[in-house]
Amino acid sequence: MSAPAPSPLAIVDAEPLPRQDEVLTDAALAFVAELHRQFTPRRDELLARRGERRAEIARTSTLDFLPETAAIRADDSWKVAPAPAALNDRRVEITGPTDRKMTINALNSGAKVWLADFEDASAPTWENVVLGQLNLIDAYTRSIDFTDPKSGKSYALRPADELATVVTRPRGWHLNERHLQLDGTPVPGALVDFGLYFFHNAQRLIDLGKGPYFYLPKTESHLEARLWNDIFVFAQDYVGIPQGTVRATVLIETITAAYEMEEILYELRDHASGLNAGRWDYLFSIVKNFRDGGSKFVLPDRNAVTMTAPFMRAYTELLVRTCHKRGAHAIGGMAAFIPSRRDAEVNKVAFEKVKADKDREANDGFDGSWVAHPDLVPIAMASFDAVLGERPNQKERLREDVAVAAGDLIAIDTLDAKPTYEGLRNAVAVGIRYIEAWLRGMGAVAIFNLMEDAATAEISRSQIWQWINADVVFENGKHATAELAREVAAEELAAIRAETGEEAFTSGKWQQAHDLLLQVSLDQDYADFLTLPAYEQLG
Repeated sequence: MSAPAPSPLAIVDAEPLPRQDEVLTDAALAFVAELHRQFTPRRDELLARRGERRAEIARTSTLDFLPETAAIRADDSWKVAPAPAALNDRRVEITGPTDRKMTINALNSGAKVWLADFEDASAPTWENVVLGQLNLIDAYTRSIDFTDPKSGKSYALRPADELATVVTRPRGWHLNERHLQLDGTPVPGALVDFGLYFFHNAQRLIDLGKGPYFYLPKTESHLEARLWNDIFVFAQDYVGIPQGTVRATVLIETITAAYEMEEILYELRDHASGLNAGRWDYLFSIVKNFRDGGSKFVLPDRNAVTMTAPFMRAYTELLVRTCHKRGAHAIGGMAAFIPSRRDAEVNKVAFEKVKADKDREANDGFDGSWVAHPDLVPIAMASFDAVLGERPNQKERLREDVAVAAGDLIAIDTLDAKPTYEGLRNAVAVGIRYIEAWLRGMGAVAIFNLMEDAATAEISRSQIWQWINADVVFENGKHATAELAREVAAEELAAIRAETGEEAFTSGKWQQAHDLLLQVSLDQDYADFLTLPAYEQLG
């Protein structure tokens, strides 16, 4: 008697979507099911290890480079695989979700790379997960177009040689996809996003002269990078493409990963493309890991922690040095400004700040950087063109002048800035506004002229939590307390009601967002990720 066929994936509690059968084919779901069987147990072990690491940090209030991997750091002989032609010049990268309009605009933006985001810039509704995949398939087959129902404006792709190279970002390891289950167990969202994209597009991208390229988010250790590398090896064999076709850029957006940058590149060396330095998730990770560490780890207002803060300089300079030592690209942080259509003066000031930020990155040795809006592409491009000229990157700048000690990365108390009452108000205002949009299925949201994503909400609620638990006293004499946070949140909710009007307020998810922000900001038991309780409320 032959063995029974493996259980197919079940699609659970999901309304059928138009053209979903083009994405959720039997063959694609069989591949995702196999990824789940092979790799989810290790994912679960690594998530448990995160908890153990966090408990150790709570006990010691410190971090160091790993003694057990010192030989990897000391060995100058190894390098990552050479960059494929399509990823050799990454001087400007635009980020955004994979909705139809954004897909066309990002590919057409003039940026070298588009980070097609299933993670922080996308609320993981089933519709966003499935139709986002469909939009990418349509883009590669050049069967994508879009007409804005409000303006009547039509969007279509430019010629192939003018389009950005796509680097897709799946969800982080902590998130499950409740709508896809195997024997009642949800599949990790990372495996769903990676698996569907890779299965449908790997060969198609090779035929287009590119390849399946990925950004890996929320990585906390080199062991998590090793898991991804094993997934890439398995996936390439499964669909029959050459080993080393996949390329991955790892976001160094957790404080623990900052101590393992060389090891992360080493684990992925046959598939590594580079590392990226972000800000909000990195700061969120510092608060999360050192929340028991006392006043020396208390961050000031999020907008006061720029990339020129000493501990942030240490992080970015170490990243550039590490990448170039190993032949990898160093990609800089986000310019999140959204140009105003009404206020030219606001734009002028903001564009000057963006230029200064990108000039600094280019002069520090970064090979490229991120923007959130097409209008910022030319500004960032000019900064990198001025330094790179005709060269595709500046990996030859080894930055051997950089020397970063373990303590430099967590020297938060080198900052003069302190938390302010206005900072608390801003954290509450942005947090409520972002979460409300997220609960309606929008992951990238323009708030106060900045493009905000889930990392914004994480740093906002983390700062409220940290300031209350550290008993911060603001410049106006008010103590950071749960009562004060509730008072500010009530005032903000009333202001939103007045601003939007009763009908729009009632039809939105404002009260729900207010309640969720307070829940994750005030609970003594700090939630690892805001998106975990939020996902339970997502339609």
